[in-house]
Amino acid sequence: MSLLQRTGSPTDSPPSRYRPGVVELFAGAAVLLVVLQPLLQTWFDAPALKAATTIFVAVVMQALPFLVLGVVLSAVINAYVPPSFWQRALPSRPALAVPVAGCAGAIVPGCECASVPVSGSLMSRGVAPAAALAFLLSSPAINPVVIVSTFVAFPNNPTMAVARFATSLLVAMLMGWLWLRFGRGEWLRVPRREHPAGVSRHRVFLDSATHDFLHAGGFLVIGGLAAAALNVFVPREWLTTLADQPVLSVVALAGLAVLLSICSEADAFVAASLSEFSATALLAFMVVGPMVDMKLIALQTGTFGRRFAVRFAPATFVVAVVSSLVVGAVLLR
Repeated sequence: MSLLQRTGSPTDSPPSRYRPGVVELFAGAAVLLVVLQPLLQTWFDAPALKAATTIFVAVVMQALPFLVLGVVLSAVINAYVPPSFWQRALPSRPALAVPVAGCAGAIVPGCECASVPVSGSLMSRGVAPAAALAFLLSSPAINPVVIVSTFVAFPNNPTMAVARFATSLLVAMLMGWLWLRFGRGEWLRVPRREHPAGVSRHRVFLDSATHDFLHAGGFLVIGGLAAAALNVFVPREWLTTLADQPVLSVVALAGLAVLLSICSEADAFVAASLSEFSATALLAFMVVGPMVDMKLIALQTGTFGRRFAVRFAPATFVVAVVSSLVVGAVLLR
């Protein structure tokens, strides 16, 4: 007997290990749920868990339509808008492109969930990152839907809507210029969309939309879970105590905006309900929320990378708070 006959054919492969399929996994999960039913019922009856579940569902369901809108806009830009369009639409100098892109946010209705994929698509099409980031911050903060909702929420103080528009646009432009001056390329992971030659625009649109929705949607869920957990464990009594402190109340409401992660089209009504706080503190709440919140930080991390998010989000928070204090002192006295 030859060596080959004793050892077997070179093409022989070891027997594969058993891997459960979808049916087995679902069956195992069903059995586990039945066994753990008494324990799970006790957990889900807890008031804290009920509150967290309600907040999570509210955050995700409120943001999901606008995320879909952003994904569609991003896919349209990627598939149907040629790079030459942005070269004509924006000034060639990035320092001038920043305010133009910031003002462009006033005509695009959408929230922060929509602005992240759109901004990523703009960068992939050759737009300067500083200008795309200015658009990212301004679009959810100064679009017509947000400004009208602010007028409705503060019928006796229409200056609040003016102050919100001015402060948000100021922050967007300042952050664009700051990134232009201090930002580094290695901090930012620009989304790349490479498609084989000959692929139809329709296929490019579907591929881009699917990729962005699955990618950004997962991080939206992570942000919603974090916001729900933090909402449960932050006592409201802490905020009431800080309401009488001029500067601390501004920082407190700015921090609350980060934790609540409310969609920009609805945050004015929440701000109006916090009547114990000063007008400047309410302004900070509405300016910070659309620019720095839990789900937005998660979306930015997934789209542009962790190195970007850990620098850009804190800097935006500081600039937004300081700008709110300055504009509030001038317009909301």
